Amino acid sequence: MKDSQILSAFHDLPGRPAAAAPAPVLVFDACHVGVVLRAVLFVEGVIGAGAMFGAASPVDWLWRMAFLSGAALPGTLAWLVVACSLKNVLARLRPRVQHAFGVVLGALAGAFGCALVALGDLLQAGVPWVASAVTGALLAAALVTALVLRAKGRMPADTAAQLAELQARIRPHFLFNTLNSAIALVREDPARAEAILEDLSDLFRHALAARTESVTLADEIGLARRYLAIEQVRFGDRLQVEWSLDPRAGGARVPPLLLQPLVENAVKHGVEPSPQGAQVKISTQRRGGSVVIKVTNTVPAGQGRGGNGVAQANVRDRLQLLHDVQAQFQTVLQNGIYQVRMEVPA
Repeated sequence: MKDSQILSAFHDLPGRPAAAAPAPVLVFDACHVGVVLRAVLFVEGVIGAGAMFGAASPVDWLWRMAFLSGAALPGTLAWLVVACSLKNVLARLRPRVQHAFGVVLGALAGAFGCALVALGDLLQAGVPWVASAVTGALLAAALVTALVLRAKGRMPADTAAQLAELQARIRPHFLFNTLNSAIALVREDPARAEAILEDLSDLFRHALAARTESVTLADEIGLARRYLAIEQVRFGDRLQVEWSLDPRAGGARVPPLLLQPLVENAVKHGVEPSPQGAQVKISTQRRGGSVVIKVTNTVPAGQGRGGNGVAQANVRDRLQLLHDVQAQFQTVLQNGIYQVRMEVPA
Protein backbone atom coordinates (compact mmCIF):
# COMPACT_ATOMS: atom_id res chain seq x y z
CA MET A 1 0.00 0.00 0.00
CA LYS A 2 1.43 3.33 -1.05
CA ASP A 3 0.89 6.20 1.35
CA SER A 4 3.10 8.84 -0.26
CA GLN A 5 0.11 10.88 -1.37
CA ILE A 6 -1.30 11.45 2.07
CA LEU A 7 2.11 12.22 3.51
CA SER A 8 1.85 15.60 1.82
CA ALA A 9 -0.85 16.44 4.36
CA PHE A 10 1.87 16.45 7.01
CA HIS A 11 5.06 18.35 7.46
CA ASP A 12 7.45 15.75 7.07
CA LEU A 13 2.31 5.44 40.64
CA PRO A 14 2.43 2.11 41.90
CA GLY A 15 1.51 1.20 45.49
CA ARG A 16 3.43 2.60 48.43
CA PRO A 17 6.55 0.54 49.30
CA ALA A 18 6.50 -1.50 52.43
CA ALA A 19 9.85 -0.19 53.63
CA ALA A 20 9.87 2.85 55.92
CA ALA A 21 12.29 4.80 53.75
CA PRO A 22 10.61 6.32 50.67
CA ALA A 23 12.00 5.60 47.24
CA PRO A 24 14.04 8.39 45.62
CA VAL A 25 11.79 10.78 43.73
CA LEU A 26 12.83 13.68 41.53
CA VAL A 27 10.36 16.48 42.20
CA PHE A 28 11.40 18.52 39.16
CA ASP A 29 13.14 17.51 35.94
CA ALA A 30 15.00 20.16 33.92
CA CYS A 31 16.27 17.77 31.24
CA HIS A 32 13.36 18.06 28.81
CA VAL A 33 13.59 20.27 25.74
CA GLY A 34 10.13 21.60 26.48
CA VAL A 35 11.22 22.65 29.96
CA VAL A 36 14.22 24.50 28.53
CA LEU A 37 12.05 26.37 26.03
CA ARG A 38 9.44 27.30 28.62
CA ALA A 39 12.08 28.41 31.12
CA VAL A 40 13.75 30.71 28.59
CA LEU A 41 10.42 32.16 27.46
CA PHE A 42 9.32 32.66 31.05
CA VAL A 43 12.50 34.52 32.01
CA GLU A 44 12.38 36.61 28.82
CA GLY A 45 8.75 37.48 29.52
CA VAL A 46 9.57 38.66 33.03
CA ILE A 47 12.51 40.65 31.70
CA GLY A 48 10.37 42.24 29.00
CA ALA A 49 7.78 43.33 31.54
CA GLY A 50 10.45 44.69 33.90
CA ALA A 51 12.16 46.59 31.09
CA MET A 52 8.97 48.57 30.51
CA PHE A 53 9.45 50.35 33.81
CA GLY A 54 11.45 53.48 33.18
CA ALA A 55 11.66 52.99 29.40
CA ALA A 56 11.27 56.38 27.70
CA SER A 57 10.59 54.96 24.23
CA PRO A 58 10.32 51.66 22.34
CA VAL A 59 13.97 51.97 21.36
CA ASP A 60 14.93 52.51 24.98
CA TRP A 61 12.86 49.46 25.92
CA LEU A 62 14.68 47.32 23.32
CA TRP A 63 18.05 48.50 24.64
CA ARG A 64 17.04 47.66 28.22
CA MET A 65 15.67 44.31 27.05
CA ALA A 66 18.92 43.43 25.30
CA PHE A 67 20.97 44.55 28.29
CA LEU A 68 18.96 42.50 30.78
CA SER A 69 18.85 39.46 28.46
CA GLY A 70 22.64 39.49 28.32
CA ALA A 71 22.64 38.86 32.05
CA ALA A 72 19.55 36.67 32.44
CA LEU A 73 19.91 34.16 29.61
CA PRO A 74 23.37 32.86 30.58
CA GLY A 75 22.17 32.52 34.17
CA THR A 76 19.02 30.69 33.07
CA LEU A 77 20.94 28.27 30.87
CA ALA A 78 23.48 27.69 33.65
CA TRP A 79 20.62 26.86 36.05
CA LEU A 80 19.13 24.39 33.58
CA VAL A 81 22.47 22.72 32.82
CA VAL A 82 23.39 22.27 36.49
CA ALA A 83 19.90 21.06 37.49
CA CYS A 84 19.89 18.54 34.63
CA SER A 85 23.45 17.36 35.31
CA LEU A 86 22.68 16.73 39.00
CA LYS A 87 19.38 15.01 38.27
CA ASN A 88 20.39 11.64 39.73
CA VAL A 89 21.94 13.25 42.81
CA LEU A 90 18.86 15.38 43.48
CA ALA A 91 16.59 12.34 43.22
CA ARG A 92 18.24 10.94 46.36
CA LEU A 93 17.44 14.05 48.41
CA ARG A 94 14.24 14.89 50.25
CA PRO A 95 11.71 16.99 48.30
CA ARG A 96 12.20 20.05 50.51
CA VAL A 97 15.95 19.88 50.01
CA GLN A 98 15.43 19.66 46.25
CA HIS A 99 13.20 22.75 46.37
CA ALA A 100 15.76 24.64 48.41
CA PHE A 101 18.54 23.58 46.06
CA GLY A 102 16.61 24.91 43.07
CA VAL A 103 16.07 28.29 44.75
CA VAL A 104 19.69 28.60 45.93
CA LEU A 105 20.91 27.60 42.49
CA GLY A 106 18.68 30.33 41.07
CA ALA A 107 20.32 32.89 43.35
CA LEU A 108 23.76 31.76 42.21
CA ALA A 109 22.62 31.87 38.58
CA GLY A 110 21.40 35.44 39.07
CA ALA A 111 24.73 36.45 40.55
CA PHE A 112 26.50 34.67 37.70
CA GLY A 113 24.57 36.66 35.10
CA CYS A 114 25.31 39.87 36.95
CA ALA A 115 29.01 38.99 37.02
CA LEU A 116 29.06 38.51 33.24
CA VAL A 117 27.64 41.98 32.74
CA ALA A 118 30.01 43.48 35.31
CA LEU A 119 32.99 41.96 33.52
CA GLY A 120 31.93 43.82 30.40
CA ASP A 121 32.00 47.18 32.21
CA LEU A 122 28.42 47.76 31.15
CA LEU A 123 27.24 48.87 34.57
CA GLN A 124 27.70 52.55 35.28
CA ALA A 125 26.66 52.40 38.95
CA GLY A 126 27.41 49.81 41.59
CA VAL A 127 27.00 46.13 40.78
CA PRO A 128 23.54 44.95 42.01
CA TRP A 129 24.69 41.60 43.35
CA VAL A 130 21.94 41.25 45.95
CA ALA A 131 19.15 42.33 43.61
CA SER A 132 20.34 39.93 40.91
CA ALA A 133 20.59 37.03 43.37
CA VAL A 134 17.14 37.71 44.83
CA THR A 135 15.62 37.98 41.34
CA GLY A 136 17.27 34.73 40.29
CA ALA A 137 16.01 33.00 43.43
CA LEU A 138 12.43 34.21 42.84
CA LEU A 139 12.44 33.17 39.19
CA ALA A 140 13.91 29.77 40.11
CA ALA A 141 11.28 29.30 42.82
CA ALA A 142 8.51 30.00 40.32
CA LEU A 143 10.06 27.63 37.77
CA VAL A 144 10.57 24.83 40.31
CA THR A 145 6.98 25.22 41.48
CA ALA A 146 5.73 24.94 37.90
CA LEU A 147 7.84 21.82 37.31
CA VAL A 148 6.63 20.21 40.53
CA LEU A 149 3.00 20.88 39.62
CA ARG A 150 3.63 19.40 36.17
CA ALA A 151 5.14 16.26 37.72
CA LYS A 152 2.21 15.91 40.15
CA GLY A 153 -0.28 16.41 37.35
CA ARG A 154 1.39 13.64 35.40
CA MET A 155 0.63 10.92 37.96
CA PRO A 156 -3.20 11.00 37.81
CA ALA A 157 -3.01 11.43 34.05
CA ASP A 158 -0.91 8.27 33.76
CA THR A 159 -3.31 6.40 36.05
CA ALA A 160 -6.34 7.48 34.04
CA ALA A 161 -4.56 6.48 30.84
CA GLN A 162 -3.84 3.02 32.24
CA LEU A 163 -7.50 2.50 33.16
CA ALA A 164 -8.59 3.65 29.71
CA GLU A 165 -6.10 1.24 28.15
CA LEU A 166 -7.48 -1.72 30.09
CA GLN A 167 -11.06 -0.81 29.19
CA ALA A 168 -10.19 -0.38 25.51
CA ARG A 169 -7.76 -3.27 25.12
CA ILE A 170 -9.45 -6.15 26.93
CA ARG A 171 -12.72 -6.17 25.04
CA PRO A 172 -14.96 -9.18 25.60
CA HIS A 173 -15.78 -9.61 21.91
CA PHE A 174 -12.09 -9.75 21.01
CA LEU A 175 -11.47 -12.36 23.71
CA PHE A 176 -14.44 -14.47 22.59
CA ASN A 177 -13.53 -14.23 18.92
CA THR A 178 -9.95 -15.28 19.65
CA LEU A 179 -11.03 -18.23 21.79
CA ASN A 180 -13.53 -19.33 19.15
CA SER A 181 -10.82 -19.17 16.49
CA ALA A 182 -8.54 -21.29 18.67
CA ILE A 183 -11.29 -23.83 19.36
CA ALA A 184 -12.03 -24.15 15.65
CA LEU A 185 -8.38 -24.95 14.98
CA VAL A 186 -7.83 -27.40 17.85
CA ARG A 187 -8.58 -30.47 15.73
CA GLU A 188 -7.57 -29.17 12.31
CA ASP A 189 -4.32 -27.42 13.26
CA PRO A 190 -3.39 -27.86 16.95
CA ALA A 191 -0.04 -26.10 16.53
CA ARG A 192 -1.70 -22.99 15.13
CA ALA A 193 -4.34 -23.03 17.88
CA GLU A 194 -1.55 -23.19 20.46
CA ALA A 195 0.22 -20.26 18.79
CA ILE A 196 -3.00 -18.18 18.94
CA LEU A 197 -3.41 -18.87 22.65
CA GLU A 198 0.23 -17.98 23.28
CA ASP A 199 -0.20 -14.68 21.43
CA LEU A 200 -3.36 -13.96 23.42
CA SER A 201 -1.52 -14.74 26.64
CA ASP A 202 1.26 -12.29 25.71
CA LEU A 203 -1.28 -9.57 24.92
CA PHE A 204 -3.00 -9.95 28.27
CA ARG A 205 0.32 -10.16 30.10
CA HIS A 206 1.39 -6.81 28.62
CA ALA A 207 -2.00 -5.22 29.28
CA LEU A 208 -2.18 -6.33 32.91
CA ALA A 209 1.49 -6.05 33.85
CA ALA A 210 2.73 -3.23 36.09
CA ARG A 211 3.05 -0.14 33.95
CA THR A 212 6.38 1.44 33.20
CA GLU A 213 6.96 4.93 31.90
CA SER A 214 8.35 3.77 28.56
CA VAL A 215 9.32 0.73 26.49
CA THR A 216 11.27 0.33 23.29
CA LEU A 217 9.58 0.66 19.93
CA ALA A 218 10.85 -2.82 19.09
CA ASP A 219 8.83 -4.24 22.02
CA GLU A 220 5.71 -2.45 20.81
CA ILE A 221 6.19 -3.80 17.29
CA GLY A 222 6.46 -7.33 18.69
CA LEU A 223 3.19 -6.86 20.58
CA ALA A 224 1.45 -5.48 17.48
CA ARG A 225 2.66 -8.49 15.49
CA ARG A 226 1.05 -10.85 18.01
CA TYR A 227 -2.23 -8.97 17.84
CA LEU A 228 -2.29 -9.00 14.04
CA ALA A 229 -1.40 -12.70 14.00
CA ILE A 230 -4.53 -13.38 16.05
CA GLU A 231 -6.71 -11.24 13.82
CA GLN A 232 -5.21 -12.84 10.71
CA VAL A 233 -6.73 -16.16 11.76
CA ARG A 234 -10.17 -14.56 12.09
CA PHE A 235 -10.16 -12.47 8.91
CA GLY A 236 -7.90 -14.57 6.68
CA ASP A 237 -7.19 -12.93 3.32
CA ARG A 238 -9.39 -9.95 4.19
CA LEU A 239 -6.60 -8.66 6.39
CA GLN A 240 -3.52 -7.73 4.35
CA VAL A 241 -0.64 -6.61 6.55
CA GLU A 242 2.49 -4.86 5.33
CA TRP A 243 5.50 -4.06 7.49
CA SER A 244 8.16 -1.49 6.59
CA LEU A 245 10.52 -1.30 9.55
CA ASP A 246 13.77 0.57 10.00
CA PRO A 247 16.03 -1.47 12.32
CA ARG A 248 17.66 1.78 13.50
CA ALA A 249 14.32 2.94 14.94
CA GLY A 250 13.75 0.02 17.30
CA GLY A 251 15.52 1.60 20.27
CA ALA A 252 13.26 4.67 20.48
CA ARG A 253 11.39 5.01 23.77
CA VAL A 254 7.59 5.12 23.57
CA PRO A 255 4.72 4.74 26.07
CA PRO A 256 3.53 1.16 26.70
CA LEU A 257 0.70 -0.07 24.46
CA LEU A 258 1.32 2.62 21.86
CA LEU A 259 0.92 0.63 18.64
CA GLN A 260 -1.59 -2.06 19.60
CA PRO A 261 -4.62 0.25 20.08
CA LEU A 262 -3.83 2.03 16.79
CA VAL A 263 -3.50 -1.27 14.94
CA GLU A 264 -6.72 -2.47 16.56
CA ASN A 265 -8.48 0.67 15.31
CA ALA A 266 -7.15 0.03 11.81
CA VAL A 267 -8.61 -3.49 11.89
CA LYS A 268 -11.92 -2.40 13.42
CA HIS A 269 -12.58 0.53 11.08
CA GLY A 270 -10.83 -0.79 7.97
CA VAL A 271 -11.21 -4.56 7.84
CA GLU A 272 -14.39 -5.36 9.78
CA PRO A 273 -16.83 -3.16 7.81
CA SER A 274 -15.47 -4.19 4.41
CA PRO A 275 -16.47 -7.50 2.75
CA GLN A 276 -13.34 -7.27 0.61
CA GLY A 277 -11.14 -6.52 3.60
CA ALA A 278 -8.49 -3.84 3.89
CA GLN A 279 -4.77 -3.22 3.91
CA VAL A 280 -2.91 -2.28 7.08
CA LYS A 281 0.62 -0.95 6.93
CA ILE A 282 2.94 -0.27 9.87
CA SER A 283 6.15 1.59 9.10
CA THR A 284 9.01 3.07 11.10
CA GLN A 285 11.84 5.26 9.91
CA ARG A 286 14.68 7.00 11.65
CA ARG A 287 15.33 10.52 10.40
CA GLY A 288 18.30 12.11 12.09
CA GLY A 289 17.47 12.56 15.76
CA SER A 290 13.83 11.47 15.46
CA VAL A 291 11.81 8.37 14.60
CA VAL A 292 8.64 8.51 12.48
CA ILE A 293 5.98 5.86 13.14
CA LYS A 294 3.01 5.43 10.81
CA VAL A 295 -0.06 3.20 10.98
CA THR A 296 -1.98 3.31 7.70
CA ASN A 297 -5.13 1.49 6.61
CA THR A 298 -7.56 1.61 3.73
CA VAL A 299 -11.15 2.63 4.49
CA PRO A 300 -14.23 1.15 2.72
CA ALA A 301 -15.61 3.37 -0.05
CA GLY A 302 -18.22 5.84 1.10
CA GLN A 303 -17.32 5.50 4.77
CA GLY A 304 -15.50 7.96 6.95
CA ARG A 305 -13.33 7.13 9.90
CA GLY A 306 -15.64 5.87 12.67
CA GLY A 307 -15.15 5.71 16.39
CA ASN A 308 -15.05 8.35 19.11
CA GLY A 309 -11.27 8.83 19.12
CA VAL A 310 -10.73 7.70 22.72
CA ALA A 311 -7.83 5.37 21.90
CA GLN A 312 -6.09 7.96 19.74
CA ALA A 313 -6.53 10.67 22.38
CA ASN A 314 -5.07 8.25 24.92
CA VAL A 315 -1.99 7.63 22.78
CA ARG A 316 -1.53 11.32 21.98
CA ASP A 317 -1.74 12.37 25.64
CA ARG A 318 0.76 9.74 26.76
CA LEU A 319 3.18 10.72 23.99
CA GLN A 320 3.06 14.33 25.16
CA LEU A 321 3.56 13.29 28.78
CA LEU A 322 6.64 11.26 27.89
CA HIS A 323 8.32 13.47 25.28
CA ASP A 324 6.56 16.84 25.66
CA VAL A 325 7.21 19.12 22.65
CA GLN A 326 9.51 16.55 21.05
CA ALA A 327 6.51 14.30 20.29
CA GLN A 328 4.14 14.75 17.36
CA PHE A 329 0.82 13.03 16.70
CA GLN A 330 -1.18 13.66 13.53
CA THR A 331 -3.99 11.94 11.64
CA VAL A 332 -5.37 12.36 8.12
CA LEU A 333 -8.05 10.72 5.95
CA GLN A 334 -7.52 11.20 2.23
CA ASN A 335 -8.56 9.27 -0.87
CA GLY A 336 -9.81 6.30 1.14
CA ILE A 337 -6.60 5.98 3.18
CA TYR A 338 -6.41 6.77 6.88
CA GLN A 339 -3.07 7.36 8.53
CA VAL A 340 -1.78 8.01 12.03
CA ARG A 341 1.67 9.61 12.01
CA MET A 342 3.78 9.93 15.16
CA GLU A 343 7.25 11.32 15.72
CA VAL A 344 9.40 10.68 18.81
CA PRO A 345 13.05 11.27 19.72
CA ALA A 346 15.42 8.57 18.47
